[in-house]
Amino acid sequence: MVNAGEKTVSRQSSSFRLRSPSLNKLRLQRIFDMFDKNGDGFITINELTQALSRLGLDADFSDLQTTVESFIQPGNSGLQFDDFEALHKTLDDSFFGGCGDEDSAAADESDLVEAFKVFDENGDGFISAKELQVVLKKLDLAEGGEMERVEKMIVSVDSNHDGRVDFSEFKNMMRSVVVPSS
Repeated sequence: MVNAGEKTVSRQSSSFRLRSPSLNKLRLQRIFDMFDKNGDGFITINELTQALSRLGLDADFSDLQTTVESFIQPGNSGLQFDDFEALHKTLDDSFFGGCGDEDSAAADESDLVEAFKVFDENGDGFISAKELQVVLKKLDLAEGGEMERVEKMIVSVDSNHDGRVDFSEFKNMMRSVVVPSS
């Protein structure tokens, strides 16, 4: 397992802690799929390092390697989704004390605010097509290369038809993708 005493965290992020089990699983699966660049069902240490770097989160390779390798099953070339989920849970427990149910509505709202801020780069309270495109490009997603596709994504959640996504529209969109827990 991971020895939390050997890790250093430069800044704790409240957005790392995902409190809704069904939303957490969905987000983690999406993150896993984005990090698994070659689509082989494994996240290698190199894929993880590249993804974190693209997001502006430079990690020490040797520390990352030691931690990640402790979650890779013998004979595998990288983390499978279940391994990735276990790594996330361990980091959550180590740095945030696990998920508590108290204030979960406020905590979910806080998570959504933090996620919204990632997209709203200029801080004006709206996500424009250009801002969405920037984030999609940072994540190396194909949709980021075509403004027409990005604009269609905006239109699909823009309920007041002003050409941009406000926090309420973002929140409705995020809550509509929640899958019931089994």
